Amino acid sequence: MDHPNILIIMVDQLNGTLFPDGPADWLHAPNLKALAARSTRFQNCYTASPLCAPARAAFMSGQLPSRNGVYDNAAEFASSIPTYAHHLRRAGYQTCLSGKMHFVGPDQLHGFEERLTTDIYPADFGWTPDYRKPGERIDWWYHNMGSVTGAGVAEISNQMEYDDEVAYNATRKIYDLSRGHDPRPWCLTVSFTHPHDPYVARKKYWDLYNDCAHLDPTVDQIAYEDLDPHSKRLYDAMDAKNFDITPDHIRRTRQAYFANISYLDDKIGEILQTLKDSRQEATVMFVSDHGDMLGERGMWFKMSFFDGSARVPLMITSPDMEPGLVKAPVSSIDVTPTLCDIAGVDMSEVMPWTSGESLVHLGQGGARDTPVAMEYAAEGSYAPLVSLRYGKWKYNRCVLDAEQLFDMDADPHELTNLADVPAHQGTITQLRAKSEARWDLEKFDADVRHSQACRWVVYEALRNGNYYPWDYQPLQKASERYMRNHMDLNVLEDGQRFPRGE
Repeated sequence: MDHPNILIIMVDQLNGTLFPDGPADWLHAPNLKALAARSTRFQNCYTASPLCAPARAAFMSGQLPSRNGVYDNAAEFASSIPTYAHHLRRAGYQTCLSGKMHFVGPDQLHGFEERLTTDIYPADFGWTPDYRKPGERIDWWYHNMGSVTGAGVAEISNQMEYDDEVAYNATRKIYDLSRGHDPRPWCLTVSFTHPHDPYVARKKYWDLYNDCAHLDPTVDQIAYEDLDPHSKRLYDAMDAKNFDITPDHIRRTRQAYFANISYLDDKIGEILQTLKDSRQEATVMFVSDHGDMLGERGMWFKMSFFDGSARVPLMITSPDMEPGLVKAPVSSIDVTPTLCDIAGVDMSEVMPWTSGESLVHLGQGGARDTPVAMEYAAEGSYAPLVSLRYGKWKYNRCVLDAEQLFDMDADPHELTNLADVPAHQGTITQLRAKSEARWDLEKFDADVRHSQACRWVVYEALRNGNYYPWDYQPLQKASERYMRNHMDLNVLEDGQRFPRGE
């Protein structure tokens, strides 16, 4: 097909180290394993930024936060920035979103023609960090360790309610697409909020991991005084010193997290089965926005460049790409160019300002030797951090901290910083030059501070007097649903059925 249908399944905070070649063998994820078997699997895919809104804006635009301006979870995603939804819609696709994308600002569509649910997180500037107040915790929205101490079984939660709705709407939409009322090719994005904390799971999934051999982290907690500076900042931002985290808390948290992967697997299975039952074909992409440290080194959630936080699963099932494992480092900002390549859509007008590159050739036996870039400039940081993943190396830089250099082949847990080792000075000089050519950290910091200061003014102003929220309100036209008197019942019944009657 010149313009194939496209199904994008996105999840939230899924640790990519659990996907060495598709889901790890011990995970109860039969639907994802079946999808992996027919997919090009990217073993070393990295988020553009290890936090929800920046990661998602980068994923949708093919631009890093320093270019698109979405530095944190309360930074506006400008309507003028083209997303894959814009590119595909412009080329004749119908574009639809069911679920989370954490758009901040009055534009809650960003190229999607239809949105089936509201978002799970607020669309305003209320979660803006403030570099002018380093070390300040904003307790009502910053992560704290209550998600860990509160881990356990629940049959319903705020997030389960949301993801149940996301899956239901997605399957209804796939059935609707099968009716053929709209001849255009389609791109449906289904975006879940699990396995993002809080770490609670339904008992049927929890029980799958009662005897799991992976409930303890691989790397024990590192003493606070031995942590690198950014990890100390994150430890403080999580208010970790005020929580007594026991080994049982850690095991229960990881069990709930693994259970929620299985919960998602069931939801994904429903979606893929609906696609099959409705006899539709589609290119399928599975991806996460960022990872979760899951107690490794004593760290939790995301917000760092360590692989647990920054590495994400990415799998693509396309007739243009061969199933198999790709080990070359790639990025979530490569998604938009890849989707456009698969769909035969020209991005040349904006490519000079787009950092991502198509991955299609990697699924055809091709190679890649360009660095993968990451940025972080949100809560828990006092100045922007940047990273390059290049070959086997990961190089991290921040004006506040000493450089970090890790050999990811020899040291996958990133326990030995080689930045000061004499034998590696040639490597660090090379990577420092690449980093300095890409980033002016002084300007980056100034841009972030300007954005934060402006948003604090606007947020406080808009909260005075009448308040009109930007949160997306899904539109349902009841007068156009099911059977109404302006409809011909005979035409309606036949037209809404798939397959058609004899």
